[in-house]
Amino acid sequence: MNAKLLLVGCGKMGGAMLDGWLKAGTVERVVVVEPNGLPEGLANPAVTLAAGPDALPAGFVPDVVVLAVKPQAMDGVLPGYAALVGPQTVFLSIAAGKTIDYFHTHLGGAAAIVRAMPNTPAAVGRGITVAIPNAAVTAAQRDLCEALLRAVGEVAWADAESQMDAVTAVSGSGPAYVFHLVEALAAAGEAAGLPAELAQRLARATVSGSGELLHQSPAPAAQLREAVTSPGGTTRAALDVLMAPDGLTGLMTRAVAAAAKRSKELAQ
Repeated sequence: MNAKLLLVGCGKMGGAMLDGWLKAGTVERVVVVEPNGLPEGLANPAVTLAAGPDALPAGFVPDVVVLAVKPQAMDGVLPGYAALVGPQTVFLSIAAGKTIDYFHTHLGGAAAIVRAMPNTPAAVGRGITVAIPNAAVTAAQRDLCEALLRAVGEVAWADAESQMDAVTAVSGSGPAYVFHLVEALAAAGEAAGLPAELAQRLARATVSGSGELLHQSPAPAAQLREAVTSPGGTTRAALDVLMAPDGLTGLMTRAVAAAAKRSKELAQ
C-alpha cells in the first residue's frame, strides 16, 4: 500500500497503530505530530516527526489523517487540520465520544470522516475496531481505513452511528472488565485459602489462556463453557452462582448500560 499518512497523536493507541503499520509495511510515508516525540522503538526512515499542523513537510497531502489525540484535547487540535480537507484525504478518528457531526462542525460538511473505536489489545495486534463512515467517504477510502485498522486487529463496520455508544461500552471499555475479572478471581482464590502470589498467577493464566483458546476455536463461547462443565461437578456449582438471575449476566448488562450512558453524555 502506497498510502501517505498523517498521525496526529502518538500516545499508547496511536503508537500501537504506528507500530502495527510499520511492521506490516502498510504505509509508504507517515508524518507524526506528537509534542512528546516518538515512543521508544518507533524511529523509522518512513516516519517524519512534525511539531504541529504548520510544520508539515512542504507539499505533503495525506491520504489519511488519523486523529489519535484524547477526546478532551480535540477542540484545541482539530481546527489546525481543517486546511487538509479535500477529495484526496479522509479523516479517521479514534477519539471516544466524538461524533461525525462534531467533526462536521470543525472541518466542514465536505470532509470525509470515518469514526472508529479501537481497544487496547491493539497494542499486541489483537484489538478489535468498529468503524462508521460518513457519506463523503469513498469505497477506496473505506478500504484504506480498514487496512490501517487491520494492522492492529479485527475490524467491523457499524450499521448506524447510534451503535457506537454500545460499541464503546462493550469492546472499547471491555478490556478493563476482563482485567478486573482477573483481580476478582485472584481475590476469590485468596479467600479460599491460596497464597496471594499463587492466586494471582492462577487467575492471570486462566483468563489469558481461556482467551487464547476462545480465539483459536471456532466454537461459540457457550459450547466451550459446556465442555468444561460436568453435571454435579465443581464448575457446575460455581456456574449456578454466576448464572443465577442476579449473577454475572445481569451485572454485566448493568455495567455496559452505565458505560453506554456515559458515552452518550460525553458526546454532548
